Amino acid sequence: MSPRPRQSERLIDLQSAIKATAWKQITEFGAPTLSLRAIARELGITAPAIYNYFPHRDDLVTALILDAFNSLADSQESAIAHLPQDHLSGRLSALGLAYHQWAVSHPQRYLLIFGTPIPNYHAPDELTLPAATRALVPLIEVSKAFFMAGKLRIDKIAPLEPRLESMLKAWQETAGGAHPEVLYLALIIWSRVHGLVMLEIGNHIPPMINDPAEVFRREIQTILIQYL
Repeated sequence: MSPRPRQSERLIDLQSAIKATAWKQITEFGAPTLSLRAIARELGITAPAIYNYFPHRDDLVTALILDAFNSLADSQESAIAHLPQDHLSGRLSALGLAYHQWAVSHPQRYLLIFGTPIPNYHAPDELTLPAATRALVPLIEVSKAFFMAGKLRIDKIAPLEPRLESMLKAWQETAGGAHPEVLYLALIIWSRVHGLVMLEIGNHIPPMINDPAEVFRREIQTILIQYL
């Protein structure tokens, strides 16, 4: 006779089932329609049972956001784990391609963290900001390595104005003290790859471009030529 699952295992299993059902709801109907009661009905449990894990809808949304950011961070870290530290262009390319692959493989997760905000939901910064930062750290670190190696082409970037510089310096506190130009470059690179990803996920790329990944690869190479 098989031993009964321990209480902690049952809790983890139900929590995972709640999240999986939530993602299914989001995929079918969109994040704004997420309903704890509907999830409970689909799982065949009572509404109070689900409240033991997520007292409010926003608690579940926050948990999904954290999972999405950490999944993205895992993919970014894995993309460069096997590459030598001094292979800077290879590391940046790997990060960009991994970002694209994760986004198109998990479009609902990508849109939850980077898409249209959910009405009346406000992410708790103390929980979501560390996870979001972790997802961006690999890009910041590679950009920092370019800077430290004297390969960041600051001469190709518009002069840094005092107002923007002060904002970038404020960001330094949560970015490991990276130079303002490093943070600016990371932000610009991220914005460029994000833009292409959003076009692809939203099916806004011309239908003649039947392999958007090729556009993405060229953009990564263009970034390397322009700035690094």
